Amino acid sequence: MSVAPAEIVQPETVVTTERAWITIVWNDPVNLMSYVTYVFMEYFHYDRAMAEKLMMDVHEKGRAVVSSGTREEMERDVTAMHGYGLWATMQRDD
Repeated sequence: MSVAPAEIVQPETVVTTERAWITIVWNDPVNLMSYVTYVFMEYFHYDRAMAEKLMMDVHEKGRAVVSSGTREEMERDVTAMHGYGLWATMQRDD
């Protein structure tokens, strides 16, 4: 009589991949490009080159994605941008 090997049953793995959220800063007719660069450096701690690149995206393309993360983090970032006087929104990252 032989013994059958025990069947190894692994639990079904459920992976939930929650899409990230993004913060978008929009172009406006009020704020100077130098001020927008300053805000990106001050709040997000971007170096000057990155802050200027994002500022130029805002200026030339009308918008720039400045951060991504959880919904709560993006709510915080949008509120901060409003506090600096910038137009910002958040949405799910596609």
